[in-house]
Amino acid sequence: MQPYEERLTAPRSWWLVSALVGIATGLTALPFGTLPFLGGLVGGTALAAVLTSAYGSVRIRVVAGFLVAGDAKIPVSALGTPQLLDAAEARAWRTHKADPRAFMVLRSYIPTALRVEVTDPEDPTPYVYLSTRNPQALAGALEAVRAA
Repeated sequence: MQPYEERLTAPRSWWLVSALVGIATGLTALPFGTLPFLGGLVGGTALAAVLTSAYGSVRIRVVAGFLVAGDAKIPVSALGTPQLLDAAEARAWRTHKADPRAFMVLRSYIPTALRVEVTDPEDPTPYVYLSTRNPQALAGALEAVRAA
């Protein structure tokens, strides 16, 4: 079996934005004095960094016959053939082709994705959409589990 694990980390530029949020918070508190400025700077930066880290902590894994993506744990036996999506196709499936019943782990800063139909007749979810930096490896891991 081919193991797979990926963390959908936030881009580096978002960390710069976290620092800028801290600066803006500090400047907002500056009229109240130096201590409120420093508190706003540290507090605003810390809060923005925590939010950035939390948003970028989502993992996609193929473990013990299951696809684990975010909060979902889906048996690979309930999934169809994976469809690799390049940047243009991924954008289309995130927007005008999207089905509101689909399970999506999407991060717009990751241009490629994998789309896998859900074949379980009991499940109303038509497909799973997963933003991934390496759709070929994820598809290979799913196929390896299916073949085992």
